[in-house]
Amino acid sequence: MNLEDRARRALRQLVGHDDAEFRDGQLPAIRTLVDEHRRVLCVQRTGWGKSAVYFVATRLLRDDGAGPTLLVSPLLALMRNQIEAAERGGVRAATINSDNLDDWSTILDRLERDEIDILLVSPERFANPQFRANVLPIVAANVGLFVIDEAHCISDWGHDFRPDYRRLARVLDTLPASVPVLCTTATANDRVVDDITAQLGDDLLVIRGPLERVSLALDVVQLPMPAERLAWLAQALPTLPGCGIVYTLTVRDANLVAEWLNANGIAAAAYFGGEDLANKQAVEGRLQRNELKALVATSALGMGYDKPDLAFVVHFQQPGSVIAYYQQVGRAGRALDRAVAVMLCGAEDEQIQDWFINTAFPSAEHAERVVALLEAADDSIGIGAIEAEVNLRRTRLTNLLKQLEVDGAIERDRSKYRRTAHHWAYPTERVEQVTAQRRREQAEMRVYIEGDGCLMEHLRRALDDPLAAPCGRCVRCVGTSLVDVTIDRALAARAVQFLRGHSIDIEPRKRTADNRAIANAERLEPGKALCQLGDGGWGALVERGRRDGRFDDALIDAVARLVRTWRPDPRPTWVTAVASQRQPELVHDLARRLAAALDLEYRPVVRANRVTDPQRTMNNSAQQAANVEGAFDVAGRVSEGPVLLVDDLVSSRWTLTEVGRRLLAAGSGPVIPVVLARANGDS
Repeated sequence: MNLEDRARRALRQLVGHDDAEFRDGQLPAIRTLVDEHRRVLCVQRTGWGKSAVYFVATRLLRDDGAGPTLLVSPLLALMRNQIEAAERGGVRAATINSDNLDDWSTILDRLERDEIDILLVSPERFANPQFRANVLPIVAANVGLFVIDEAHCISDWGHDFRPDYRRLARVLDTLPASVPVLCTTATANDRVVDDITAQLGDDLLVIRGPLERVSLALDVVQLPMPAERLAWLAQALPTLPGCGIVYTLTVRDANLVAEWLNANGIAAAAYFGGEDLANKQAVEGRLQRNELKALVATSALGMGYDKPDLAFVVHFQQPGSVIAYYQQVGRAGRALDRAVAVMLCGAEDEQIQDWFINTAFPSAEHAERVVALLEAADDSIGIGAIEAEVNLRRTRLTNLLKQLEVDGAIERDRSKYRRTAHHWAYPTERVEQVTAQRRREQAEMRVYIEGDGCLMEHLRRALDDPLAAPCGRCVRCVGTSLVDVTIDRALAARAVQFLRGHSIDIEPRKRTADNRAIANAERLEPGKALCQLGDGGWGALVERGRRDGRFDDALIDAVARLVRTWRPDPRPTWVTAVASQRQPELVHDLARRLAAALDLEYRPVVRANRVTDPQRTMNNSAQQAANVEGAFDVAGRVSEGPVLLVDDLVSSRWTLTEVGRRLLAAGSGPVIPVVLARANGDS
């Protein structure tokens, strides 16, 4: 049987249809991999069937006696979809990831017995010493095909660059030249293709297809206020057929939108990175079974998730680039004649995107400080010791260490790091170029939203599709909105009250910055924040009060209602405030008026004895704790009763922790914090 017939038989087993045929470009890619053993980059539209290429190629190579395929895939949700699809096609699949450590030894045994056809791993596995020592040598010694899915992540210019993908070029250098390599993506423009080619070799064969999605109809709806967008969702989703995805930029918004939809009788669930694996799998299953009208997700569900009958994708906020948007709307309409994708544009969108752009790269100062710190050390240093010297949030510091490790400047020794002999200099030019590109992408998104040309054509041109042309289906082509944009004002008012009704728990810190337990006698009670800054509820009023130097009476009433509804136990008998040397009257006035509203005694006993930097400028616990340590004392008569400790913002909880410790040491009763707002990015 010739290769084409063998490939067609494997395809039909994979998809479960006896009359299935290859799409344009699939068979040439398979032939290049199986017959010629070359390196191939497939840039094809979402839903084209890139996974069919590597599953069929794996089946054919395995039948010819080749070793297993190693597939690098960026998301666990995507891996789960791929494993299910592989097994339907008679391809034995397994995955090694951070959630199945207990299964590693069993999977290694199966690999050694040649019982696995395709092994799926995340790029982060290549940074894991245990994986590199115990798993990679077994696979690399006999790999039959190497696949890099979502290959745009290799490139700095890609919209979802990941430093761990940089390691893959070095892994490929260790493989025999005869091992075929397949890279796949739907979102690589010419610049990204050139960068991937530079990393993987000039002999890389690029197979590009048109990026048109004939089932997708695109629309844009500008609704600046979050309450308006919530109202629109509650009105519009029940009128849309089938089920779909609502994308948000933040985890908090994913939870908020899901709760609002459920409160309005629309079955929804939130989905985001960092969520418990069992919960994510349960939510995925509910969507697959059409038990949810909408899955409200961050970009954790952005790449590769496969449910062919998704009927709509709605963006609660605009993403950072039209390229990322193309990928996310590509989740919809894969097996439907028509699906709708609606972008809701809010006033806060660019502010959120500015934050993503500004924090995408560590500063030269921080990177050079880390390298100098490790260079001066006599031995390896743990991340806690680095935090004490470098003012970076843990997640950003971890990413910086990963980037320095990939660049060869440092190396990891278990949980510690040390400097290598490798020369390193901060890549100023590359950082400036990529940041400028992100700004251009942001501007391009504004053109997409505000322009007058075809929306699908705009997406395709951004991806350098030479066949880009008007689609005839989007709001610009048909000349009228695809969805009703009228907002029920009563529903919008309810949405405002919904947003204003979301207080935030303040959990007491239980450990010091250097990880020692905080004794119960020095620990705060659980507290509350009225809102989150910028939340579309009370947040704007809090920001205005901080600018004007006095908080509105409505905020005082709202906090008083919160305390009465909350009923903290033990019940506070007096009120005091966190002192400030920058705005000494602002918080004292807030606490005094709140005490009057609650009919409690106010005692301004906390005193600031030095000026501290704003806690929001301190980016990790070591820096935050050091910033406020010893910055307050207690003067005046302290009641033994429980006390309500008032502040306007909570940014790190270390200020509240330090003031609470001082109050307790001075003889107060339990200290119960209450603040107006949690600052964005607080942890």
